[in-house]
Amino acid sequence: MLIHVVQPGDSIYDISNRYETSVDELVQINGLDRPEDLVVGQSLVIPTNIYVVQNGDSLSSIANRFNMSYEQLALYNEISPDSILQIGQEIEIPQPERIDITSNAYVEPIGDSVSPTLEQSARARAPYLTYLSPFSYEVNRDGTLRPPLLNDFPAIAAENNTALMLTVTNIEEGEFSEEIGRLIVTDENVQDKLLDEIIQTAQEIGYQDVHFDLEFLPADTREDYNQFLRKAKERLSANNLMLSTALAPKSSAEQTGQWYEAHDYQAHGEIVDFVVLMTYEWGYSYGPPMAVSPIEPVRGVVEYALTVIPPEKILLGQNLYGYDWTLPFQEGGDPAEALSPNQAIQRARENNQDIEFDQEAQAPFFFYWDEDGNQHEVWFEDARSIQAKFDLIREHGLLGISYWKLGLAFPQNWFMLNEQFNIRKII
Repeated sequence: MLIHVVQPGDSIYDISNRYETSVDELVQINGLDRPEDLVVGQSLVIPTNIYVVQNGDSLSSIANRFNMSYEQLALYNEISPDSILQIGQEIEIPQPERIDITSNAYVEPIGDSVSPTLEQSARARAPYLTYLSPFSYEVNRDGTLRPPLLNDFPAIAAENNTALMLTVTNIEEGEFSEEIGRLIVTDENVQDKLLDEIIQTAQEIGYQDVHFDLEFLPADTREDYNQFLRKAKERLSANNLMLSTALAPKSSAEQTGQWYEAHDYQAHGEIVDFVVLMTYEWGYSYGPPMAVSPIEPVRGVVEYALTVIPPEKILLGQNLYGYDWTLPFQEGGDPAEALSPNQAIQRARENNQDIEFDQEAQAPFFFYWDEDGNQHEVWFEDARSIQAKFDLIREHGLLGISYWKLGLAFPQNWFMLNEQFNIRKII
């Protein structure tokens, strides 16, 4: 598998010939809605590791394109580093060894029904998942649960040997609730009722993991949350259920703020079976324009987590979306529009804009002007940004990856995931 960045003058036919693959395969892997009209700067995943030398190519230029040294490339192909390449010569690009990982994806029905698009997304992606996590079971103030819409999700999971993850949140009326969170982690009557309901629901529907995503907890409930998790672990283990948690993206134990202080990385690492690091939303709907998951802040969270949590217990969180901000950004103004990677490329094409790539953030972006004269800034994900996260998982031997969330078109990700990793199936 290779990643090709579209250059001025490239056509889908030239690219397919260059890499000796078919147009149909390129269209399918990359989800191209208008393959005859590519966007300069757009990344394409190519299903081969053979590069055919073109006019003007050198070992150095090819090596730079695929992020390696020309000496490494020469050694791998058993040729001299001083070789003069011939047009049409085939150069093999080294590929990473496939490793086993665990993958999860949340699926969040919105409204009163599960949309056909969301159900189809779950059906198409379940083969690439260890866990499918309907989002979410919301806790009432008496400890009972409000379930999400499940529709055919349990059947889809069963058909693909994908385990179900029962995600529990302190969401009330669409927002994470400080009050509900405090009740969950401090009130033993609420806890007992909640754990009874969780176990009963898990047994009835077939969940294998119980996942607590408790956010906006009061800072003074840090140890209360730890104690609740210890209690939950004992109850769940007695009923053959695993326990996992979602952790806010901290880069140190002393990080302040209500999203962070009650999340004790070390305690969670000791108590639960695995954690999901929510390594996204640096760029968010009400914040200033920037990459949603820039690689260096993501790396910082991972490196802190590894000081207190074993790598085999860490799932790296990954967004499957980007945002379109209207400029100039105004604090408290209208939120940015969420959009899929494929929608972002369509928007760049519709507005005749080339896609740029921020090397520091390892993320694509572009600007455009709308018909009302407003300037926009768009940041999203592409094959290159996802590859940077895959490399981080491989570098640190992490358990795997967790996606927020299904229903957004990004076919490149799933092809790359399947090409580079063996997805664990636990059922």
